[in-house]
Amino acid sequence: MNLLTNSLISMIMILIVVAFYTLLERKLLSYIQIRKGPNKTSMMGILQPFSDALKLLNKSLIQSTLANKTTFFIAPSLSMILALILVPILINSFDNHMNLLTIMLLSSISVYPILLT
Repeated sequence: MNLLTNSLISMIMILIVVAFYTLLERKLLSYIQIRKGPNKTSMMGILQPFSDALKLLNKSLIQSTLANKTTFFIAPSLSMILALILVPILINSFDNHMNLLTIMLLSSISVYPILLT
């Protein structure tokens, strides 16, 4: 149970760090370009990374009329979930042979969300 909670906390922390890293990057780029910065969705732009993530999940360049819309929208989330499953395996590597096999398995499965779109 302790391993499960540690893995869950580490995945959530990685998501939060990446979200605020993108906000910091946008701020730094705005200062370099001598402009105000990104438009803020809430007080001090706290919810900006989350709105960017929602926009990224809903954004599609080309969508076929024959494509199944549910799988088209589920595929990016599935890809993100598969990437997040790898995090606890890389952090808590106790048995190297089985972890290497699991990493190879999950890496090969990560092709399927691309095929779903």
